[in-house]
Parts: sequence; structure tokens; C-alpha cells
Amino acid sequence: MKLLAILAFALTAATAAQAQSIIFGAGYADYANSDGEDQAIFSLEYQHRPFHEATRFSATWGGALSVDTEGNTHVGAGLIGLYSFADRWFIEGSVMPGYYNEGSSQYDLGGSFQIRSLLGLGYALDNGNKLSVAITHKSNASTQEDNPGVNALLLRYHYAF
Repeated sequence: MKLLAILAFALTAATAAQAQSIIFGAGYADYANSDGEDQAIFSLEYQHRPFHEATRFSATWGGALSVDTEGNTHVGAGLIGLYSFADRWFIEGSVMPGYYNEGSSQYDLGGSFQIRSLLGLGYALDNGNKLSVAITHKSNASTQEDNPGVNALLLRYHYAF
């Protein structure tokens, strides 16, 4: 129920603000815990318009939701940085602390507080949308005794509006 309330708040905030983009992602999650099987993963991310812009660098905030095929979910919010180079190419990085809910005990990451970090490489299309490949890592940053973590590789489509 908490997850639904957080998601409803994030969607309401996203609709009220003028967004920079919504990002749809799909890929593969690799669980470090030997009991958990690796899964297909899907993500939805919102990135607000930048609050800081320099020549090639911009900073913004956003929120992300990821769900894998076993029902493991993470919802988080945090800072995003984009660095443009070589005409249309960009590097993206983000840190989003948030809430993690495991589908079953074999996907326990050591607690419900998990931080998602992301590093991506992308290309801007003619219409303003973008494609990117990103690597994510979720862990509790050793705030709990157990910290197995999960890594994912995602192909992402950035829809600008």
C-alpha cells in the first residue's frame, strides 16, 4: 500500500510540473545473492527540466520505478547529471535513494532502504528524444548488516515533452 501511495504522489508531481522527459527501460537484472535468480527488469523514470545548465553539463532531479519479473520493486528519487559531448552523444549519471520491496525472501537486499546509482551512455535523435544504454546498481550502501546488491543492464528510450 505504501508503494502505491508513493507512486501516486510521483505521478501527480510529474503531471503538475513541466517535465523534461519520461524514460522507458527494459533489460536484465543480476542479483548478487546466490539464492535469487537473475530476472528481466523494466523501468520507468521521470526527469524534470534542469535546475542548472552549463555549456555541456546539466543537473536536474527525478524519480524512478523499477520492477522485475519476480515482483521485486524499487521506487526512488534523487539527482541526475547529464554531460553532452561529440554532437549528439551524452553521458548520464544519477543517484536515487528509495524504497525496495522484495518479491520473496530470496531477493532480500538487506533492507527496504536501497540506493539506485546509474551510469549511462546515450544518443539524441532528430526529434529530441534519446536512446541510451545504462548500468544500474542497487544496494543499501552498507547501512545494514547484509548488502548483496543487484546490478542491471538497461536499454532506454527517453521521450521528451
